Amino acid sequence: QVQLVESGGGLVQAGGSLRLSCAASGLTFSNYAMGWFRQAPGKEREFVAAITWSGNRNYADSVKGRFTISRDNAKNTVYLQMNSLRPEDAAVYYCAADFTTRVIAHTGPELYDYWGQGTQVTVSS
Repeated sequence: QVQLVESGGGLVQAGGSLRLSCAASGLTFSNYAMGWFRQAPGKEREFVAAITWSGNRNYADSVKGRFTISRDNAKNTVYLQMNSLRPEDAAVYYCAADFTTRVIAHTGPELYDYWGQGTQVTVSS
């Protein structure tokens, strides 16, 4: 079965960096766009970044210039490099897979087919 396993979350001071990873198995990774979403307590799950099978990237405005999404199709892994972290970035971060050939990845969570269990990111001020 399909599994997405996130890692790399933790506690970091404001201004610091973290790198999240998401290892995928049970699917043909190169057929999927991969996305990162986050959900803070009491808030809806929101789009953070996504990357298509061909490497086209899109970002939420709130993270542009600070976060970078990348993928390694040979390792079936997608990454999220997060720099200049702010307290408002604190959330559970989820990776998701979308079976699509779109040129630009979807931003709506309802359009993604598979989800990981999430990894907690905490940013202290």
